[in-house]
Amino acid sequence: MRTFLILTSGLLLAAGSAHAVDEAAALELAKNNGCLSCHSPKEKVVGPAYASVAEKYKDDKDAVAGLVQSIQYGSKGKWGRIPMPPHPSMSAADIKTLAQWVLSIKP
Repeated sequence: MRTFLILTSGLLLAAGSAHAVDEAAALELAKNNGCLSCHSPKEKVVGPAYASVAEKYKDDKDAVAGLVQSIQYGSKGKWGRIPMPPHPSMSAADIKTLAQWVLSIKP
């Protein structure tokens, strides 16, 4: 029984870490895809700071899906008059990683 509990605990810990966002990888994705030309983790540039995005959507259970849509297809009017351009060449996995990372940033 003890072995079962240890194995189960290990699997749960591994599963939890699989969903965690690799901050370094996400930051590299943001750099390589031009995201940091308009955004910053903590300060407004052209677009909102990622911490502001995370704060705005912190209680939205569909925030990741919504942010994925905004990154992939672009958006306008959510944060002012300047539209966010689409990123159609990014993979779905990379976009989801970025969305999860942005939403994990604390103010």
